Amino acid sequence: MSEGVNGSGGVAAELRDVVLAFDDHTVLDDVSLKLFEGETLSVLGGSGAGKSTILRLVLGLLAPTAGEILVNGRDIGRASNAEVLAMRKEMGMVFQGAALFDSLSVDENVAFALREDGGFSEAEIEVRVREALEFVDLDAERVGPLLPAELSGGMQKRVGVARAIVDRPAMLLYDEPTSGLDPITTRTINELIRKLQTGLGVSSIVVTHDIKSAFRISHRVALLSAGKIVFIGTPEEMTASEHEYVGEFLR
Repeated sequence: MSEGVNGSGGVAAELRDVVLAFDDHTVLDDVSLKLFEGETLSVLGGSGAGKSTILRLVLGLLAPTAGEILVNGRDIGRASNAEVLAMRKEMGMVFQGAALFDSLSVDENVAFALREDGGFSEAEIEVRVREALEFVDLDAERVGPLLPAELSGGMQKRVGVARAIVDRPAMLLYDEPTSGLDPITTRTINELIRKLQTGLGVSSIVVTHDIKSAFRISHRVALLSAGKIVFIGTPEEMTASEHEYVGEFLR
């Protein structure tokens, strides 16, 4: 894919020749990767391949040893703390296991970032929370007052997505969104990721080990091995690839 999903050619995020090393351990080795506007890009790989590290770099939680991390054309790795915080407002993060606050209700969890921001009235917050919950197919009136412990794993995951989109970001980052879920709930989450892309036009990076899910939701997939990208292309291109490691991974 050489253009954005909508043919605009816009790049939402880019890693340019990125190296990340700690002492004598190299986590990422000369990684270059583009996320186009409106695209869902899945990053696959085995445990310890460096998949989740890419999300931390894009969020500005880590700075690369070498190379650049561009978000909407700005280098987040060299930005000031204030600039990084402003850039993060354009991104929503869906954590593995939802990572909800146990002592807060669903409504309070979803509203958390808006209240921390301080720029919204309670009436505006209430409308946004309701819209976010309804977008992920949850009944705001019924689910809003509940605590996370009163929800199923799939519902918790959907609340996590609602919290990520309540601030209306242009980019979503998912860390193992289907991990630990049964096949039916996995399908529901995959459909939701596709709905977010088509309905809101967000650009998404999905870190996952779930090949089937990645193929269902992605415009392109990237495969990491030992900190290097060994393949990037469409699911169809990956299936047809004769690269030895790609074949081994798919099997």
